This record gives sequence, structure tokens and C-alpha cells, in this order.
Amino acid sequence: MEEPAPAEIENETPSNIFIPPSVIPSSLLSGRSYTHFSPVPPSLLASAEKSVPVCLGVDEAGRGPVLGPMVYGIFYLPLPLADPLLRQTHHFDDSKVLTPQVRSSLMQTISTAGSDLHQSCGWATTLLSAGDISAGMMRPSNAGGSYNLNAQAMDATVQLIQGIYDRGVNIQEIYVDTIGQPAAYQKKLERIFPTAKITVAKKADSLYPCVSAASVCAKVTRDAALEVLWKTRGRPPAREEEKDKNEEDTDMEWGSGYPSDQRCVTWLRGNMHPVFGWGPECRFSWGTAKDMLEGPKGVKVDWPVDDDGDTNRLTDFFSAKDQEEGDELGTWFGTPAGLEAF
Repeated sequence: MEEPAPAEIENETPSNIFIPPSVIPSSLLSGRSYTHFSPVPPSLLASAEKSVPVCLGVDEAGRGPVLGPMVYGIFYLPLPLADPLLRQTHHFDDSKVLTPQVRSSLMQTISTAGSDLHQSCGWATTLLSAGDISAGMMRPSNAGGSYNLNAQAMDATVQLIQGIYDRGVNIQEIYVDTIGQPAAYQKKLERIFPTAKITVAKKADSLYPCVSAASVCAKVTRDAALEVLWKTRGRPPAREEEKDKNEEDTDMEWGSGYPSDQRCVTWLRGNMHPVFGWGPECRFSWGTAKDMLEGPKGVKVDWPVDDDGDTNRLTDFFSAKDQEEGDELGTWFGTPAGLEAF
């Protein structure tokens, strides 16, 4: 999985960012995945008197980290507004080349009622929790086998797009930042959404304005989710004399959440429970986490397999041994007569 270069690590680490409505602390802290849809501007509904064709972009954030969720974001708006509103007026670009402050400011504008972006555009995100990602990737063969990250990402993309269709939006064009080979991914989406013109491309977040905006929605949602997780799960409890200092110090000691970030690895080592590992912030299926749990500081546990009660045969309840011991139920209807009775 691609990780940011050392020079990009700081840009991947959020600090004092806007908390968008797509971050729901109760769901986040429970370890559940969830989806948030913004209100649909009335002018974008297919049933509107002056309905306009809509373009929709899809991108993700947080595919490679060991800490925090992976977030898929979509952004949609009238086709004629894509370049003038997103590129020329608000200067959207691939979220990785924007600073955290710029990303946060753009997301706040998108979420503020009365702004030009709020009035003309819609967006949605699906937050795939670290726990659900790991549970899918480590799913046993008797439960369907591994549900890999590509399959999880594809399902999240389809469900988000379908959710916008279900809300009555007149989607004409869809642009997606690719998972794997663009051609194969595009064919899959074309089979599912045959009425839209679909473009799947590498670096789509820097080529198509609606994908750039989706990239910002996904990245700020992940950044804000990490911040909420840090404040409730990652930050050590403060001593009385340090409380004022800690309230002002918002830098997260676990850094960006990527295994290549030494702050992340240091935090994982210092906060690992020998049996249970970590909380809903960690992807246990990542090699970094598995190696630590299987290392000298981890405790090997053999979990018993529950008896589902379906392995017993009916004849097991009427064994010869029970009859020989005079089992009352075993002889309730008498003993077998045998062939000699005939």
C-alpha cells in the first residue's frame, strides 16, 4: 500500500481542523462503519423543473495507515459549474497537495449554509472503521473468506453512488480515482450504472474538479475522525498539573497513522495491551500491528471453538452403554426384539 514520503508526513497529520458533520463521535468510538449524506440542493433533483445534468466525483483517504478509518467521499454539482466554481473560484486540487488548513477551510465552506458551494453542491462520505476493515480482511474461510480492501472499497463506492441516485439526483457523468487497473474498474461500474458516462483514471483527483472536491471531503473527514479518536482514545490522561498544557497541546503523538511515521510506531508499542492490542483506532490486519501482537510483548491466546450443538446424531442419545446401565429413557419403549422374534 502506498505511503506518503517522509516530506509529506506532516501534511498527512491533522491539527486544529474543522470537524465536519460527517464525523459522528458515537459511531466512530463504537468501531462501526457508517455513511453520511449532505442535503441535496433542490436544483439538482431530477424532478426539478429546471433540473441540470450533474457530474459526480469519487475519491478516498486513508487506504494505507494502520491507525484510523478509510474514508470514501463523493461530491456532485451541475456540470457547467465544475470548472468555474471548483477550480477557478475555490481552487480545489488533489487534497494531498493542499495544506491541512486549506482543506479544512474548503470543507467548512462546503458545510456552511448559504455559501455558494453549499447551495450548488452535494457530498457524502462512507467511513470504513479500522475494526470493520480488519474483520473483513481476516474473515475465516467458513464465513466466506477474506474480504479484501479492494472489494470493500468497491462496495463503498457503489453504495455511495447508488445513494445519490436514490435521492433523485440527475447524474450524467461519474469520475473515479482508480482502484487497481482503471479499465477493469471502469467496466464494473459501467455494468452497475449503465445510464451514466463513467471515467476511471489514475490521479483523477488532480484531473477532474469534482474528484478533487471528493478528495477534500474524504481527507478532512478522516483527519477529523483521527482527531476525535486521539482526544478520546490516544491521548494519555493528564496529571492535574498538566491539564492546562494538554488542553492547548493538540499535536497527536501517534502522528499520521502510517507505519512509516515513527511517531505512529512508537505510540503503538507504548499503548499495546498484551492480549487485546488496541481499541477501535487500529487495523489489526496490518503487518505492523500483527508483528507487535505476535512479538515478545504479546500474549498468545488459544480461543476455544464454541460447540454449535449441531454435531450430535439422534442415535447418540440411545447408545448401548446407556441401555446396559439401565437408563430409564433408553428402555422406555422396551428393548429391540431382534430377528429371532419372527
